[in-house]
Amino acid sequence: MSKTLNVVELFAGVGGFRLGLEKANSDVFKTVWANQWEPSRKTQDAFNCYTRNFTEGIHSNEDITTVPDETFQQLEIDLLVGGFPCQDYSVARSLSGEKGLQGKKGVLFWEIKRVLENSHPKYVLLENVDRLLKSPSKQRGRDFAIMLATFRDLNYIVEWRVVNAAEYGSAQKRRRVFIFAYKRDLDFAENQFKFKKNEIVYKEGFFAKTFPVKSEPYKGRETADKLPQDVLQISDNFSFGFHTAGVMMDGEFFTAQTEVANESFIPLKNIILDESEVDNKFYLTGAQAEKFAYLRGPKKIERTSATGHKYFFAEGGMSPTDDLQGPGRTMLTSEGSVNRSTHIIEVNGRKRFLTPIECERLNSFPDNWTEGMPDRMRYFCMGNALVVDLIKKMGQTILEIDADEKVTSEQIELLI
Repeated sequence: MSKTLNVVELFAGVGGFRLGLEKANSDVFKTVWANQWEPSRKTQDAFNCYTRNFTEGIHSNEDITTVPDETFQQLEIDLLVGGFPCQDYSVARSLSGEKGLQGKKGVLFWEIKRVLENSHPKYVLLENVDRLLKSPSKQRGRDFAIMLATFRDLNYIVEWRVVNAAEYGSAQKRRRVFIFAYKRDLDFAENQFKFKKNEIVYKEGFFAKTFPVKSEPYKGRETADKLPQDVLQISDNFSFGFHTAGVMMDGEFFTAQTEVANESFIPLKNIILDESEVDNKFYLTGAQAEKFAYLRGPKKIERTSATGHKYFFAEGGMSPTDDLQGPGRTMLTSEGSVNRSTHIIEVNGRKRFLTPIECERLNSFPDNWTEGMPDRMRYFCMGNALVVDLIKKMGQTILEIDADEKVTSEQIELLI
């Protein structure tokens, strides 16, 4: 085991990964370097929030593509974490053929790959929207398969799981895919090879230990296959229906549609403020109430396409207000705006928006974590954030895994 685990956080946002890991054990998880940069924003609100809440470690506010390889070579990274955007991961041969495969410029997953190539951390924990498993729409599963092949070629074993936070003790129905990769030469990897892949997914793996599931797949949905060796072949021709959970070892993978074993959530009523603490600006005006009644109601609207074709746009109705007895819906970056997806609650006969503090609580952040930025940005940052307590649970499992790792002679010298 390691006395401490050096963490690097990419695309850090307001620090959800770091906060969750420190909740698990702040003495072991030490974030030594973190990068957060919004290329389209003059004011770096998320980065400013991060630096206000965390004082230790190096804080990088620059385009990750401009950070030199030497930076990562010198950091001695044990755990790489990050929530990265779902982009086009297709690859092509370089024109000269000398550089092998090249991904599209600006696709941030290739920066994750670059960090791995220059630092070789023991563990990797990533988060993305669950549509990653199915993208792109015209070649389902291609992008995720390219990711798996990338980890395979870097000598990692990979597990993945789509987790709905509300099924594991949180107050929000937030579905995200988490990816945990670990080096093939670890003791943990050696132990995992003793199990069948389906045993890893249902009982023995990282996610099965952290977020228990039933021992059988939903409606029998499980399958296995092997990735083509050539990543270019995957990019050009591979398509596969990956399920919500799975494991990949040496290019062979098993995937299944898992079901939560014992669902447990926090009701929305438990995270809302006392009404005496709610500023009047969060209550709906009469005009806003009418607008939301329309937005959340059923509708059928005739529209005309660019080619002149007439068609009807239709959408079903939803409840006028959100149920305080259940968990909140998935919070988007548009939260707090006049938008169908915005939460509207009714307390003591008055309808209102969720406050920024309540949105922080939906993601299990401490109250006023994002204080100091405009309300619209507080909503935006929480719509972009992950559920911190899920990371805490995963951090605890990583600690258990690392506790069983044999100490190398080099580590013994460092501990003396």
